[in-house]
Order: sequence, then C-alpha cells, then structure tokens
Amino acid sequence: MPSSASGPHSVQHLPPPLGPLEPGMELDGFRLEERMHQGGMAHIWRVTRLQPKPGEDFPLIMKVPRIKGGEDPATIVGFEVEQMLMPALKGPHVPRFVARGDWTRQAYIVMEQVQGQSLRPRLDEAPLPLDEVVDIGIRVATALQDLHRQHVVHLDIKPSNIMFRPDGLAVLVDFGLSRHDHLPDLLEEEFSLPMGTGPYMSPEQVQFVRNDPRSDLFALGVMLYHLATGERPFGQPSSVRGLRRRLYIEPVPPRAIDPELPRWFQEVVLHCLEVKPERRYQSAAQLALDLQQPEGVTLTRRADKMTGSSSLKTLKRWFFALGSEPAPQATVTTQVTRSPIIMAAVDTQHATPALLEQLRETVRRIVQTEPGARLACVSVMKIARIGMDELTDKDGKSVHVKQLIALKHWARPISKALNLEDGRLTFHVLEAPDVATAIIEFAAKNGADHIIMGARGASALRRYLGSVSAQVVTQSECSVTVVREPLGAEA
Repeated sequence: MPSSASGPHSVQHLPPPLGPLEPGMELDGFRLEERMHQGGMAHIWRVTRLQPKPGEDFPLIMKVPRIKGGEDPATIVGFEVEQMLMPALKGPHVPRFVARGDWTRQAYIVMEQVQGQSLRPRLDEAPLPLDEVVDIGIRVATALQDLHRQHVVHLDIKPSNIMFRPDGLAVLVDFGLSRHDHLPDLLEEEFSLPMGTGPYMSPEQVQFVRNDPRSDLFALGVMLYHLATGERPFGQPSSVRGLRRRLYIEPVPPRAIDPELPRWFQEVVLHCLEVKPERRYQSAAQLALDLQQPEGVTLTRRADKMTGSSSLKTLKRWFFALGSEPAPQATVTTQVTRSPIIMAAVDTQHATPALLEQLRETVRRIVQTEPGARLACVSVMKIARIGMDELTDKDGKSVHVKQLIALKHWARPISKALNLEDGRLTFHVLEAPDVATAIIEFAAKNGADHIIMGARGASALRRYLGSVSAQVVTQSECSVTVVREPLGAEA
C-alpha cells in the first residue's frame, strides 16, 4: 500500500549514485553472473563468491534494491528491515543468510537460492483439488509456526512470498514488512498508514497493529479460500477505505461457491478469517493440527453458513468499527507461548479408574493455567504388525468408535470445568502396532508442546510389556508429564 512518511528522516536512507550493475562485475567478494529477475522494488542476481567459505555449498542470489529516485520511502526502509532481520533467522523454512552490503556503497542481501517453485503460479489455476489445498495449508502453517517461534511475524504472507523446496518444505521469503520482537520496527517508527498486500491484510493491520502473529493466519486463510474456490474473500482493494470493509463485511462462505467443499474445511477457513484475532486460531500449530486431523475439527455455525452477513448485521459491525481499537498485543513471542498444544495420551482400555481420574485432574490443572491452549486427547488402538485385526467387538460394534466414545467420556469433566469451546478440544484415536511410537510421532507431526500421560504401576504387566511412558519421555522433543496412580491405589 502507498505510505506517507512521518518525517524527513526517510530521505537519509537514499544511497549515493552508483553505476549500473552488470554481469561479471565484482562486489565485496561476489561476482554477478546474471540478472534473474527485475522487479519494481528489487533486482535479483545470481552470484558466486570468489573465495567460497566452508559449508557454503549452495547456490547464491543477491537481492539489490531498485533505486532510481522518487521511490516510495517505505520501499527503502523495508529493504533496511530485511537486511536487519534476515541474519537473525534460522532453519529450513527461510533462505540461509550469507552477507549484506552497506548503503554507503551498495545495499544488497546475499542469501541462499531456494531450489524450488513459488506458489504464485498455482494461484492462477485455482480452484485446486482440495487435497492439494490442504497440503499447502499444512506446509505453510508449519513454516509460520517456526517463524513465529523465532519472535517474527511476517505480515506479507501471499503466494508469491512462499516457495517450496524439492522435499516439499515451505520457505517464506521477502521480510521487508516483517516485525521482530527484539529488533527496532523501522516501519512503525516512520510511517502512519497500513502496509501489506491488499487482499491478504488482516483487520488489525488495517488498524496499524504490526505485532500479532495471528495476522499471518488471517492471510493464510485468505490463501486457502482463494485456492479452494478460485475467488478472493475480500476482493482486491487498493485504498484504506476498501481495506476497512473487512472490519464489518463477512466473506461469502466457501461452500456457497462450491457446495462440494466439506463442512470441516469451511469451518477451518472461516475460523482463520474472523475479524477479531482472539476468535481465530491462536497459533499456526493449532491450525496445522486441524488441517492434518480434519476428523477432529469441532464444527460450529461457521460450517453451515451459506450466506455472508445480513444487512442489519453489517450495519451494526460498521457502526462499531468506526471507532474500534484493536486489543493490545504485547509481543509475537507472548502470543505463541500462551497458545500451546497440550496432548493428553489416554489409555482408556487398560488404565485403572484411579489412574484415569488422576490423569484427568492433572490435565485440567495444566490446561487451566494456559487460557489459549488447545487440548488434543489421544488414544492408541493397538493393531497387529502382521495379520488381520478384529475391528468389531463381540456385539458387532466398531472398536475404533468405542474407543473414541470412551475418550470423549473421559474428557467431558475437563470440558465442562474449563468451558473448552470453539475447537479448543479435539479427539484422536490412532491405530498403530506400537503405542509409544504412535504417541511420539503424533506429537512431533502436530507440533505438541506438552504430553501428559499415565504410567502403569510396578506390575507384572508393566515388566512384561515395558514402559511406554519411559520411551515417550526419552524420545519426545517436547515436555512430558507422567502421571501415576495415587499411592496405594494399585494395591
């Protein structure tokens, strides 16, 4: 969006004139090989380092700001932001940072060239098959969770800023509008208009809030909507007035455009697109969990909506949006840490009533201390490695369904006590030959922050089977709390 500077400081960012860059030119130890892309804000060059450093066995690109005079100052400040922020980023979901150039001579950023494709071309082919849309959503949500855990909110999530490595991992690029908890926010300090890409901007960005990671989840919801339906939920506004419409206008539900889309998918997308951040998913990990485990999605009125908001409701929302102020949000890190996924691993078949009660009380106490937590209740239905399993009991009832009902019965007191609504409580029955491995893999795949599980007592059964809890404790990447029966209960 066009932005106006709040003072004369932005003019000082303009570098002195420099001759045009040409193939074969050497700059700070890098040789420019070819110009790969010429954009409105930056040029991308393929470069090689004249004296490669150990471990730098990947192709390099150099991003150079396009400075001709008369640019929007926000473009220049945004490049400064990216230069400042990229060295702080790590992991497979961002390009590896290599070097940066000083503005006094030539500003640039040298980074890894991601060997993969952008998501942008797929947008032109929308609507895409649902399986592909969901897969994209899972991979992008996983990348966002990793970014948010590094104290960064991207604030410009859109298809052209998402790439995929050959192994399928999503990579987020272009951090010119991003905000880091521990670094100065130059854009907030110098400009007074909302910044972002019109179709994807969250309501709070329109209201000048730049530190809420749930803004990225709103943008991902817009992408999922567009990829699944072929239409943009909020059009393509080019003015602040047009952007503010999303504060009071609800989008047409996806199933009104394509009735074949499942109810759970509409629930997920509209959950992402809520106006108020506190009504959205509270973390990218929670969103990824629902996309990976759609059978656990709690369906609300969102799932069955077939029209946007009524005229009266729109008028009411418009009136309240006139003077509305977004709720204060401390930091990116605060939001991520207070929205964990807590996993309760419950053995409904073999645990004693005393152990199940002790486990339930422990889970209740821990979830109570985390108001934004998502509780995933998991039970494992053990199946044979080789051969056929009996999937029904002697009465012909599904064993899987019986275990699911038992899991829900176990969790009912927790749900009532803590009023776990709006998708904060989900249930998952896993079928696997190894219980511990199933628990460990589910926690890793779905980004669980804490596993709470029961442990068998010192019985002959435990000595014979071994300790599932011990295996989970030693092999899990997250925190694990092991609950035992009250003293004397086993006897």
